[in-house]
Amino acid sequence: MVMRAVSKLASACISSLHQPPMTYHHTVGTTRYAFADLRTLLARASPLRSGDQLAGVAAATAQERVAAQMALADVPLKTFLNEAVVPYEDDDVTRLIIDTHEAAAFAPVAHLTVGDFRNWLLSDLATTDSLTALAPGLTPEMVAAVSKLCRLQDLVWVARKCRVVTRFRSTLGLPQRLATRLQPNHPTDDATGIAASLLDGLLMGSGDAVIGINPATDNVAQVVRLLHMLDKVIQHYGIPTQSCVLTHVTNTLQAIARGAPVDLVFQSIGGTQATNTSFGIDLALLDEARRAALSLQRGAVFADGQRGDNVMYFETGQGSALSANAHHGCDQQTIEARAYAVARHFKPLLVNTVVGFIGPEYLFDGKQIIRAGLEDHFCGKLLGLPMGCDVCYTNHAQADSDDMDALLTLLCTAGCNFIMGVPGADDIMLNYQSTSFHDALVMRQTLGLRAAPEFEDWLQRMGVFAPGEGSRLVGGMPEPFAAALARLEAP
Repeated sequence: MVMRAVSKLASACISSLHQPPMTYHHTVGTTRYAFADLRTLLARASPLRSGDQLAGVAAATAQERVAAQMALADVPLKTFLNEAVVPYEDDDVTRLIIDTHEAAAFAPVAHLTVGDFRNWLLSDLATTDSLTALAPGLTPEMVAAVSKLCRLQDLVWVARKCRVVTRFRSTLGLPQRLATRLQPNHPTDDATGIAASLLDGLLMGSGDAVIGINPATDNVAQVVRLLHMLDKVIQHYGIPTQSCVLTHVTNTLQAIARGAPVDLVFQSIGGTQATNTSFGIDLALLDEARRAALSLQRGAVFADGQRGDNVMYFETGQGSALSANAHHGCDQQTIEARAYAVARHFKPLLVNTVVGFIGPEYLFDGKQIIRAGLEDHFCGKLLGLPMGCDVCYTNHAQADSDDMDALLTLLCTAGCNFIMGVPGADDIMLNYQSTSFHDALVMRQTLGLRAAPEFEDWLQRMGVFAPGEGSRLVGGMPEPFAAALARLEAP
């Protein structure tokens, strides 16, 4: 009897996703704006960005955008459980979103409209504890919708109240902490060049989120070589962090099969099945990779007796679905939020929105990049993800380092889990501009933030940071690294 009841309930939910879509509308003055379905409404309500214009889904005028936002504010949150923006029967991401939705977690806000939900999020009722409990009950489309009604300060304030803690060898996401990915990329994967960047980053307190390399030569043999090199450094200095080579998940699986020391499995992911197919992945493959990484049991055993088991590292970016012609007529920010449902399912250590990397075709200028970065962080945190951000831009975008400083400061105020640490803020292998080691130091010192606790203790023991709760560098070369530097300087 119970199984038949569950089956009937599932059939009813799926059937509701096949019902004809509603028509949404709002009148401004004497002009009535109508939006054929929820997908169209979300797209028209999205703040202006070049990718939506390229896709032909953006509002034609600012007035139409405001009308769409007003109509969206009146949409009940329950609507997002009954009208799919990407068809349930065609898309495994939609099925994941609907099939894993937790009704009990959703219940406290189930009676609200999108506009009411925004007001609730900004209120004192939305505490860290209540937002944590709510996360499994929210769908990506719900959080994307409410983000479109928010000012920048709203996106900062709500995200700041969210807290998502993960751990492998270091504990990330604790209050008043800011971690960094040390990114020692080299255009030829030269070991000396990577070592120099590694040393530079460690001496400025970078690397507690992960030491992660984008390989210039992406084949399994090279991946294995880089993994062994990073593991040797981590083991030699006893660094409480994790390594990752950002290669395709199938390469990482082969590296595991060859006995390579894999800490984290990396993969770029998208918000539709077709986008993920373009990346050469599906949900089953990600599950296989996660199980393989867990089987290695490389995470630290913490004081509570539990082993760090967050073994996945995902990267996303607005525009990837449109690049793959896999957006289903949706706006890029809604599709980006759907990628977070994929990430959430696999309990990652890190999720990174590479916000300005894809280029001005999707985020034209600094204003659009700033807005997108704050939206992504807000949506990910509401869905219960350990969100970081690569605060970045390409050299042909209408953006500069002042724009990135503004976004960096806003994100760190909003409680971003981690940022990038790139030598000189200039990735000479990927050819884009990001954030530097000293940028993280400035944010830590300006906002009273600290490194991950295990990593902070290590920095102090090694003589990199001065004792205490700050992030103050000790003058001179710490003794444990002097020999390494001498080897690098040797002819």
